[in-house]
Parts: sequence; structure tokens; C-alpha cells
Amino acid sequence: MVSIRRANVDDLMQMQNTNLTCLPENYQMKYYLYHILSWPQLSYVAEDHKGRVVGYVLAKMEEDAEEPNGHITSLAVLRSYRKMGLATKLMTQSQASMVETFGAVWCSLHVRRGNRAALSLYQDTLQFKVHEVEEKYYADGEDAFAMKKQLGKSKKDKQMEAKDGHKEDSTTTTTAHHHHHHHGDKSHSHHHHHHHGDQCCDHDHGDTKPVETTKSAASSVDGKADSNKSAAVSDTKPAQKSETSAPIESVDDEKSGKKKSKKKKHKK
Repeated sequence: MVSIRRANVDDLMQMQNTNLTCLPENYQMKYYLYHILSWPQLSYVAEDHKGRVVGYVLAKMEEDAEEPNGHITSLAVLRSYRKMGLATKLMTQSQASMVETFGAVWCSLHVRRGNRAALSLYQDTLQFKVHEVEEKYYADGEDAFAMKKQLGKSKKDKQMEAKDGHKEDSTTTTTAHHHHHHHGDKSHSHHHHHHHGDQCCDHDHGDTKPVETTKSAASSVDGKADSNKSAAVSDTKPAQKSETSAPIESVDDEKSGKKKSKKKKHKK
């Protein structure tokens, strides 16, 4: 049985031994200590039932990044404990801590161009993407793939969401449904005005006589709904508008067309 737990200073010697056994990239003890003391929440070890460290992930936060960016410095699992999903569990736990503790938006790492097993893990299982190729990154001259994974919403994503939200709010506020209530001295009538060109049709409710009006509110539906650009982001899509919903601009001050009065002849 193997368990995953947070690394501490007492694990550093075993972590270094695992590194020396598995990887050509090795570090001095002070470098491990620097990680543990500066970002104690981000490094984890895989421990067997006898308390031996059989795998680890060494991680930190980039100090000069524009947005909170976690970085995987080193990941290793002893050969006899591979194919058990330990590397995935170590990486997942570290990334979760980056988000929970530091609000990380990105996680980055470097991997040898020829390390197919590691590339498969990062690309296929953990969903990292190649950001760029850094030539002769390693001491032996081999190129490295600089890889990144988005963990949270970036500033650009938030700006796009705010912009889309503002558009939705403005569309909602310009959509108006007007009810006109006419109050006379002795009667109260409720009119719904439907405009057909220059004519106005009044539907009366109740037994009271309609009150003549010379002015009415006009509504124009000339505006077309602006097409929303979906933010390119993973989790959040802006709410899609119905194809039939268009912004309606209310024009309260516009005068309606005047009716022509016809005189009726009364027979004597």
C-alpha cells in the first residue's frame, strides 16, 4: 500500500536519493530545502507501508510571473512502483495546493524532448500543452518542451466575462414592456397599445368607456442583437442568447401619428 502526503524536511534525503536513482537532473540539498521552506504546501511524497519514499514531486511558485504561476521542478517515481498512477496523484495534489494556497492560474514544467513516457503523462493524462521549445535547455544539450496548463481563470478570461456580462445587462435594461394606466375623474381603464405603422389599436378591458389619447409611447424594434463572442476559455461559457431575443430600445418621448377625425352627418 502506497499513500500520498505532504513532504517535510525529514523527507529531503530520501527525495534526493529517489532523484539520483531516476533522473539525470540532480540538485544540491540546499535547493530541496529552499523549496520546502519557501513553499511547504506544494511538494508531496509517495510513501510505502514501511515509510520509504518511493516517489515525489518538488514544486514552487514562480516569483516574477505576471499572474500566479506554479512550477513543477522535479517529479520522480521508483521503477518498481510505476504503472500505479502515483505520478498522476502527486501532480494532481500539488496543482490543487497551488490553486488553494496561492490562487495559481497556470502550472508550468520542462520535459526532455525525447522523453516519450513523460510527454504522454503530461499531455494525455494531465492535459498540459507545449508552450514553446527551449533549445539546449539541459546540460547535455538536449532540447526541452516548455509546457503549461491552465488551472484557473486568467485576467483575460475575467475581462471577457465582465465584458459579456455588461452586454447582457445592457440588453436586459433596454428591453421594456410598457403598461399605460389612464386615470379619469370617474373611470379607470387599462389599455394595451399595439402599434401597426401609424395606427394605434386600443383593446379595452372592463365596462368603462375608453379615454381618448392624443399621444402614445412608441417602441422601436429596429436594433439587431449583437453576436456575442465566446470567450475562449474552458469552463465558462457566456450564457447564450435566444435567437429571437433582440434588444428593444424604448422611445418614451416619440410622438405617435395624429388621427384624422371624420364628421358624421346626422339625419333629421
